[in-house]
Amino acid sequence: MASKKPQHNNDDTLFRIPPYHYLHELDQNSNVTSLQVGPQTFIRQDHVRVISGPEKMITVPPRHYCVIENPVMRNKDGAVLFDTAGQVRLLHADQEIRLAQDPFPLYPGEVLKQGVTALKVVPANTALRLRAVFDFEDSNGEKRTAGDQWLFEGPGTYIPRKEVVVDETIRATVVRPNQAIKLRASKECLDKEGVARVTGEEWLWKKTGAYIPGAYEEVVELVNAYVLTEKKALHLRSLRTFTDDFGVERKNGEEWLIKMSDTEMHIPSVYEEVVGVIPITTLTNRQYCVILDPVDKDGHPQLGRKKLVKGEKSFFIMPCEKLEKGIQNIYVLGEEEGLILRASETFMDGEVEKKPGDRWMIRGPAEYVPPVQVEVVTKRKAIPLDENEGIYVRNIKTGKVRAIAGETYMLNQEEELWAKELLPGVETLLELERDALADRALRGKAGSDSKPRDKTKVVTFRVPHNAAVQIYDYKEKAARVVFGPELVMLYPEEQFTQLALSGGKPKKPNMIRSLCLLLGPDFCTDVITVETADHARLQLQLSYNWHFDTVGIGKSNEAAAQLFSVPDFVGDACKAIASRVRGAVASVQFDDFHKNSAKIIRSSVFGFDENMKVRDTFVFPQNRLQVTSIDIQAVEPVDQRTRDSLQKSVQLAIEITTNSQEAAARHEAERLEQGAKGRLERQKLSDEAEAEKSRTELLLLQANSAAVESTGQAKAEAQSRAEAARIEGEAAVEQARLKGQATTIEAESELNRLTQARDAELKYLREQNDMEITKTREMAAIETSKFKNMVDAIGAPTIQAIATAGPDMQVKLLQSLGLKTTLITDGNSPINLFNTAAGLIGGAVVPSRRRHNTDTDLEE
Repeated sequence: MASKKPQHNNDDTLFRIPPYHYLHELDQNSNVTSLQVGPQTFIRQDHVRVISGPEKMITVPPRHYCVIENPVMRNKDGAVLFDTAGQVRLLHADQEIRLAQDPFPLYPGEVLKQGVTALKVVPANTALRLRAVFDFEDSNGEKRTAGDQWLFEGPGTYIPRKEVVVDETIRATVVRPNQAIKLRASKECLDKEGVARVTGEEWLWKKTGAYIPGAYEEVVELVNAYVLTEKKALHLRSLRTFTDDFGVERKNGEEWLIKMSDTEMHIPSVYEEVVGVIPITTLTNRQYCVILDPVDKDGHPQLGRKKLVKGEKSFFIMPCEKLEKGIQNIYVLGEEEGLILRASETFMDGEVEKKPGDRWMIRGPAEYVPPVQVEVVTKRKAIPLDENEGIYVRNIKTGKVRAIAGETYMLNQEEELWAKELLPGVETLLELERDALADRALRGKAGSDSKPRDKTKVVTFRVPHNAAVQIYDYKEKAARVVFGPELVMLYPEEQFTQLALSGGKPKKPNMIRSLCLLLGPDFCTDVITVETADHARLQLQLSYNWHFDTVGIGKSNEAAAQLFSVPDFVGDACKAIASRVRGAVASVQFDDFHKNSAKIIRSSVFGFDENMKVRDTFVFPQNRLQVTSIDIQAVEPVDQRTRDSLQKSVQLAIEITTNSQEAAARHEAERLEQGAKGRLERQKLSDEAEAEKSRTELLLLQANSAAVESTGQAKAEAQSRAEAARIEGEAAVEQARLKGQATTIEAESELNRLTQARDAELKYLREQNDMEITKTREMAAIETSKFKNMVDAIGAPTIQAIATAGPDMQVKLLQSLGLKTTLITDGNSPINLFNTAAGLIGGAVVPSRRRHNTDTDLEE
């Protein structure tokens, strides 16, 4: 809406309407609003009200327009039509677009819906999508129906119409080489080539340049061409049955390839879906591949078939084809390598017919490419084995397992490696044995890489020196014993005999597990509890030296098997020895055992020979174990009373020894004390003599000091009094002089303060007066200049017109009424008629205006 000037107050009677301005007046008698156009001076009547204005007319410059709502009705000549009441006739709820013209006013009821706006310039390669909101016929004679859409293409200036609205601005899409635009019809229409399109139909525009889609065309996307090379092909799928750019009819869902031999670049049509870009498959002379469901010469897939392709060759994989296992390398077999093959279908291998399931092996050196009827089961390599290495081999036909060691061996088509399982405890002991060897080999390094055992290799165990290992063959049901140092290799049916020995103090069963039996000499320690004949319970810690008697065993397995006849030889030996010791100690008193404990224990364990001497060994004939000596490491009482008695006897012995040592020390201390006292008395006498000499000298010095003190004190007192009087007089003189100086300084400072205060006050008043004079002078100059400027701006004629405007207006009003003079009164106020008559006689008409406090006023 155009901006309006502030309206005049309706109490005003005179309205000056400048040129190109207007106002609306309302006749309150007829209730009709009319237009007043300047330049004029409008005098408002009593029954008239100014409802708007004066306002400036609307000016539409060239290449601009404005929208008027509720425009006035005009005849053929352009004159405004009025109704019978004199009210201007309007096209209500209608609009009018007015272009560049002379300034015009708004009639009552007209509304400026859209202000002055520049016309829209449509540049090149741009268009406006227009839509008709009313039925009309354009300037070209074409009839438009409400809802129709069309384009106004640039370059040009769009002249708006009230029947048309602009939906959007469309910019042209630039189609570059090797590009196309995919278009979709939003309604039945003709494209730019005159082809009829139905709603929803899509097509491509491939011409290079700028393209502006039609009113019923939508740009779906910009399609780029796929550039094809010798190494790339385009995989396409048909979305419906159609004929492609090469004149080939494609069925719905059909897939095909476009290669460089067909075209260098391809833009997929709207019925073609790009599945992907297929790279070329290249095989070297050392590669091959198997294609599943290959296509024939006509391009039809042969479902269920296979095709072998050997290198050197390059080809594209067709859409329905796929590689079985990708690109594979030709099998190159060395002298110690082989391939295990299996036939998947019947075929002729040279002159030999192979049936499905047949297995055979080819050995190197050779190159081999398996046909499509052959499946490569595995590739075999010869396994080199040292004398101390071996593998377990199982025949898959017979199931027989054997161990092969000390040779290089390659498994044939009927053999496979067999994994030997061991008991969990044996597996742990073997792992510990390998870790111990690795620790010894890698001592000083950060650690060893302990790998799990390869179960297909022959199990080996290093029997240490002076040790034996028993191996049991479950197939032969026989055992063999291997003495160290030796390397043991287990055959498929053999297992180690695991030993579970007692350990700890006192001995507990199954504390130590081992595969090898140490033959000694070695020792073990045990703690046993015994009770004497007088019921004193003692705890003994004994250490036994033992070894196994291997003399005469030789290669006899039966004699060697005796060593393993007792599974826990440590626990049995300790129990046997402990029972003998308990029996021997139970028959003696505590004092006797305390004195002869070693003899009692040795004789109870080893026994006596024919000559009643204690034997040297204690033999266990079941497993050839011999105990050679017993060491009594500790004897402690178990009962608290026995322990207290022993503690008391020990304390008594300690006390006796302590008392004797104290007596000797006391005697020596007394002797040393007497000598020290004698030396102290001699020293005291000599010190007293020296003290008497010093006292004599002190008395002499004190007498001399008293004499000097008596004479000097009187003299000092007299001198001090004289000096004090002199100092007191000098101080009084100095004090009087300083008081005089202080009084002078105070007077001078007060005088200076008053002088400076008066000077500052005079200076302040002088500056304040100067500033006031300057301000008054400048304000006078400003007022003078202001008045002069106002007078110059208004002008002398204007001032004169203003001064005489009131009387002149009154004269004109009286002249218009035909009155020479008039007098209106209510009769309550006295009037000097003599003066009035004199005025009338004079012939001068003096208009006057008087207001009373009554209801009657003198109006202009």
